[in-house]
Amino acid sequence: MSKFSHFSLPSGTAFKKLFNVTAVAASVAVIASCTNYQQPSVELPQGVSLVESVKAQEGVVNIPFKKYTLANGLTVILHQDNSDPLVHVDVTYHVGSAREQLGKSGFAHFFEHMMFQGSNNVADEQHFKVVTQSGGNLNGTTNSDRTNYFETVPKNQLEKMLWLESDRMGFLLEAITAEKFEVQRATVKNERGQNVDNRPYGRLNETVNQMIFPREHPYSWPVIGYMSDLDRGTVTDLKEFFSRWYGPNNAVLTIGGDIDEAQTLAWVNQYFGELKAGPAVEPLAKTPVSLADNRYYSFSDNVSLPLLYISFPTVYGMHDDEPALDVLANILGGGPTSLLYKNLVKSGVAVQAGTSHPCRELVCQMNFYALPNPQQGLALANIEQVINDTLVEFETRGVNDDDLLKTKVSIETDTIYGLQSVSGKVSNLAHYQTMLDDANYTEQQVARYNQVTKADVMRVFNQYIKGKGAAVLSIVPHGQEALVAKADNFTLPDVSNPPAVAELDTPIMKNISDFDRSVMPSAGENPQVKVPELWRESFANGMEVIASENNETPTVSLLLSLEGGPLLDPIDKAGLAQLTASLMNEGTLARSKEALSNELAKLGSDISFGASGRNTFISVSSLVKNLDATLVLLHEMMFNPLFAQADFDRVKNQTIQGLEQGNKDARTLARNAFKQVTYGKGNRVGLADSGTITTVNTITLADVKGFYKQYFSPSKSSLVVVGDVSRGDLLPKLKRLKSWQGQSYTINTDFTLPEVTPNKVYFVDLPNASQSSIKLSRRAMTYDATSEYFKASLMNYPLGRAFNSRINLNLREDKGYTYGASSYFSGGKTQGSFSAGASVKKEHTYDAMVEIENEIKNYQEKGLTDDEVTFMRQAISQSEALSFETPSQKSGFLRQLLQFNLPTNYGEQQTEIIQNITLAQLNAIAAEELAKPMQWIVVGDGQIVRPQLEKLNVDVVDLTLAQ
Repeated sequence: MSKFSHFSLPSGTAFKKLFNVTAVAASVAVIASCTNYQQPSVELPQGVSLVESVKAQEGVVNIPFKKYTLANGLTVILHQDNSDPLVHVDVTYHVGSAREQLGKSGFAHFFEHMMFQGSNNVADEQHFKVVTQSGGNLNGTTNSDRTNYFETVPKNQLEKMLWLESDRMGFLLEAITAEKFEVQRATVKNERGQNVDNRPYGRLNETVNQMIFPREHPYSWPVIGYMSDLDRGTVTDLKEFFSRWYGPNNAVLTIGGDIDEAQTLAWVNQYFGELKAGPAVEPLAKTPVSLADNRYYSFSDNVSLPLLYISFPTVYGMHDDEPALDVLANILGGGPTSLLYKNLVKSGVAVQAGTSHPCRELVCQMNFYALPNPQQGLALANIEQVINDTLVEFETRGVNDDDLLKTKVSIETDTIYGLQSVSGKVSNLAHYQTMLDDANYTEQQVARYNQVTKADVMRVFNQYIKGKGAAVLSIVPHGQEALVAKADNFTLPDVSNPPAVAELDTPIMKNISDFDRSVMPSAGENPQVKVPELWRESFANGMEVIASENNETPTVSLLLSLEGGPLLDPIDKAGLAQLTASLMNEGTLARSKEALSNELAKLGSDISFGASGRNTFISVSSLVKNLDATLVLLHEMMFNPLFAQADFDRVKNQTIQGLEQGNKDARTLARNAFKQVTYGKGNRVGLADSGTITTVNTITLADVKGFYKQYFSPSKSSLVVVGDVSRGDLLPKLKRLKSWQGQSYTINTDFTLPEVTPNKVYFVDLPNASQSSIKLSRRAMTYDATSEYFKASLMNYPLGRAFNSRINLNLREDKGYTYGASSYFSGGKTQGSFSAGASVKKEHTYDAMVEIENEIKNYQEKGLTDDEVTFMRQAISQSEALSFETPSQKSGFLRQLLQFNLPTNYGEQQTEIIQNITLAQLNAIAAEELAKPMQWIVVGDGQIVRPQLEKLNVDVVDLTLAQ
């Protein structure tokens, strides 16, 4: 896929594989030896059986674990990792939307929501509160094939998590009410509105699936379901679905982290052992899917560019041919070295193009997509022809050695990076156990890809792609139907009146406990949290270096920041910093972008340049063994950029097309409106980092070269390094950066800012938008770690920062207006803001605005409760145990120290403030901060929304955004 981030396809459309090696976790020996501690054998509780024990082995790619089963069929996997004082709990049920009945779609995803609404011994809305107050984080996800629920918490909270998970596995149905059912039905509709209907290209996935699969195939309907099916659903339907599929015998409980094995098994047996097994679950048939001829279909959408999407059904997840098909996808459309990049993007025919081969349990698909370049015509028939010609070209080109080498290297690097967190290892153990009944599959998975040959790739091309039928979808802007690739020869099925199906006729699950489950387990003593050890170095050229040695994985990451970034743009050339950084990814005087990408892929390294906020940044990741070779490429990209006119023209055009598309997206419009209203369009901070269509159009290649010459300097730079490299080994490798010279420069932060106008609503019309984006905001204090900003953030936490905050519970859980609502302070070095808002049903725009205002007013006047203060103290202070687990978390901590000149122990100072700040002090902050004037910004469908805004009895200003 071309590295062009302005367009965003729906999640899961491409580039995300359930079975992909990029998600396959494997533990190389160096990882296992650092994080694994083998406890002595323990006596098993009655009813618990040891099935498998996998130990770390030198030279073998694996994750050490022990697997058990309970008498009721529950599979339990334990992984010991005592590198951080935390645990990750994952419960995966082998049920997704593929287990739903025709006409009853969306139930699996619906249960993902219902499982957080309380169970027999956990009160309504308490699941999120309990986990959050324990210092943890949590979520759940649903796809076609499985549903999982997971928490990461400090290690002393493990028993509490097992109590929570077992209660909703065994005692959920007693707590389901018609009221909860209706609220979550509304929430799911809001989720669809926000992530599908209100998003450009949002209906792509479900349309392609309808084109490929017969109506009765379980992949023909979307995971979120059809809203008409959900509207027909009843509480009884829901309970029967749960009883059929959510028994312990259809689940895998995986626990990883700093655990005591004997105690953990005892708790698991206590909380889960007495639950009854559900009905037997048989695997679904993996029936091959193929199309005799191409199926063409098209629809218009609120987009700026048409899109062509071609999808071939291939094999199924974990099929023997899956690895070869993945290699084929990479050759055809996997980045700058691919054929589609050369023929579509580099040639200027398209602004973005790519290929992917995502797999699900029953079917994989080879997907091609492209968005045409307006400068060379928007007709999708031309795009389809280039893709077809590219397939012919591949037949002649064949497979070369680098194609296979890059695949093998990607396995090594991706498996290592996938294991930098306990959650990554737990998720992969759970995945393999659920899909293959073999948690110890990582070594075999890596071997499958390493064994792919050139002949294999050619064979799968001929078997699954060449001459085969595909779904060919054209999505075009409204009124531009002539751009479609070909006239429709396929009609989507009518999903509004599904045929009658037999009832599940499953007895409703009913468990009885032999102990009092209403008593929530207490937590042990809070674990001690160690701040990462670090060292600093100052170079004479102005560069500040801060680093932390971390030997849990054989990797190293570098983040080089040059202060200024977009703040250095002339206002009439806003976007210059970002365009300059983007162009530095495009090649050097010695190598083309394609050659650079090829070298980096063979090393398993990544280098990227970007600019946002107040920094230009260069991000580097590498295996330690390849760091020297990676730094050679970094220096080449930094000090010898090509800055070719053809590359400039292409990247500039891509940027403009991305800005055009942003004008069709509610969230982008809302962000831009917030900046303009809050900071003024005459100030650089009042415009998006990427600039506007007008300002980017004025930028020339000479401007880029001038910006690079003037501002690409170490005088205001910082370097953060985290990885398996010592100070003594690293500093000699930084000699080139140490000797780098550049002129100093000033950063303008002296802006004349507009007055806040609380008697006005600024409105941006987005015709036919299914939801409204509403934001109540003002400027606020800049960031500090231990003073006014930090204390205001503590005050706001129960109001709008936690899931169970007042604003979110009101708008999402009580009213059903939104998928999520929040309030927050955001602060930098020179600017700060306070905002409250949400994306809401457009017919409830006014209602949601009133509710937010009322919640803020009530909080400002009456303050917090004692319970809310206790919740805030425990949630924030206990979450510190999760703060330093991964290299990226450590890097973020170090960067914060440098950026704001903080002492290493500022976290201890924050903890002291959290524990000692009083209710009276927090209420005083609320009374002061929430009384300050704020202004509304609304983006939505004017026909529906504008009449509602009139009821506010304030001036409604039609806001013209900077273009």
